Amino acid sequence: MTKLLYLSDSYLKEFDAVVLRIEGNMVELDKTAFYPESGGQLSDTGMLCQGNEEFNVVKAIKQAGKVLHEIDRSGLKTGEKVHCTIDWQRRYKMMRMHTAAHILTMAVQSIAPNALVTGGQLGLEESRDDYSLQELTPEMVKEIEKKANEIVNASHKVLIKELPREEAFKLPQLFKLRDVLPPSIPMIRIVQIAGDVNACGGTHVKNTKEVGRIKITRTKSKGKSNKRIYFALEP
Repeated sequence: MTKLLYLSDSYLKEFDAVVLRIEGNMVELDKTAFYPESGGQLSDTGMLCQGNEEFNVVKAIKQAGKVLHEIDRSGLKTGEKVHCTIDWQRRYKMMRMHTAAHILTMAVQSIAPNALVTGGQLGLEESRDDYSLQELTPEMVKEIEKKANEIVNASHKVLIKELPREEAFKLPQLFKLRDVLPPSIPMIRIVQIAGDVNACGGTHVKNTKEVGRIKITRTKSKGKSNKRIYFALEP
């Protein structure tokens, strides 16, 4: 099974690995720091190097519990050692955006404690989250943005830990996605910001100050009890 390096170190930019399997242009490694597209977060891109040969990783995906790396051309062989490099600029944008999404949810729940996340998508320039809200007034939007940036500016540490599945399910506040539970795995990865805890397998910054200013760019009603908030980040 591929060791998922990004779970323990989101800041890892380079690593060495061994090619386990190749199917067409899809490569499975014995370990990887490439985040596969999932949970609303875009996949990493980057490069695999074998000797003087370079292979661009254009996408990483999950398939049957494995991480596969799509490369731009053939040439790698099973058993070869490769030096792997993450596109750090892209990854760091995703880290900031993902942490910002958690902070936005904290801000929404500060004024609507029962609101849950009903969907979302992280982007490089603009992201969105949907919430189980019956109303979202301009005054609420202003207060949510204000609260979110207060959390950012407080320079909270972003802590990552794991809990046994049975223990995690005793804490319903971990699961903020409506009608969505984590996969059947023995350990649940937890992201903690101040007093807020959230089950999450994505990549995050170490401190909320790294996020930058959160700007709510627009909102949209997606139904009687479903409101969408779009947001972007400023340095």
